[in-house]
Order: sequence, then C-alpha cells, then structure tokens
Amino acid sequence: MSTTQSERLRGLLEPLVSAKELDLEEIEVSRAGRRRVLRIIVDSDEGVELDACAELSRAISEKLDETDAMGEDEYVLEVSSPGADRPLTEHRHYVRATGRLVKLQLTAEGAAGELVARIIAVDDDGLDLEVPGVKGRRPTSRRVAFDEIAKARVEIEFNRKDKKDKKEEEA
Repeated sequence: MSTTQSERLRGLLEPLVSAKELDLEEIEVSRAGRRRVLRIIVDSDEGVELDACAELSRAISEKLDETDAMGEDEYVLEVSSPGADRPLTEHRHYVRATGRLVKLQLTAEGAAGELVARIIAVDDDGLDLEVPGVKGRRPTSRRVAFDEIAKARVEIEFNRKDKKDKKEEEA
C-alpha cells in the first residue's frame, strides 16, 4: 500500500474509530487473488468485543462507499482486534499488557539476549518486571528501559490465573 493511500485511509477512518472510543492500530491492504483485502486492526484498554468490530465495520464500509479511497477494484473489508502474537511497539501496548508475561529481545546496550518476564508496571522510561524463578527459586525484580528493548511480544499463558479468578477464590 502506498504511503499516500495509507495516510488517506488513516485520515478518513481514524475519526470513525475514535468515535467508538477505539485506537486505530494498523491499516493493511494486501492482494488475495484478483481482490484486495483491507484489514483494519483496532484496540482499546478494555479490549474489543465482536459487536464493536461489526458495528465499526458497517460504519467504515459506508464511509468507503462514499469516497473513492479504495478505487474501483473489488476489496474485502476485515475489522478485528490485534492477535495475541502482535508485537508490542507503542507505550499503550505495554500499559495494556501490564500483568501479562512477555518475551523481550534486548539490544546490545541492555545485556543482549532474550528475557521472559511479567510486566508489573510501566512508566515513561521503561518497564518494571518480575522475572520468574527457576527450579523453585523466588521471582526477581528487574527494570528494563524502552531503549534496551529491540522486540517485545506477549506470551500466551494457558494456565494463567486472571485477577477476576483470584477475586472469585477470595469470595
């Protein structure tokens, strides 16, 4: 997708997404045979429900029909939330991942390597992490600055206890 088309689509769609109190994370146009696929990724601090995606999809479809932003060729519109394997690239992504286990690729300045840890807190400069203990050892705390992070991604936890699960156990 050309930069001008991307910018034009973002300018056209961002107000619609913001009106639904969502963040426009990504716009991607790709080919699928003879058709194009316009993929819109949205998110919020509370996550995105299926009904919100469907409602937003209808609003975006109407807006695109009113304009020539996608040209005359056929396209398929997909509106969804980011997948679990989405890279953490923005400050808000780290804030939303607080309490989650993440895999960090560290830069050379930050003791190069890989680190798997739980995000405890996020501020303007970096992350406070809890590194799980190995072989029965206690978890340790660690601070990582944003400029030490080359890549970051949430790790899927199948046996993770959510905060609401803990509240139910306490009741």
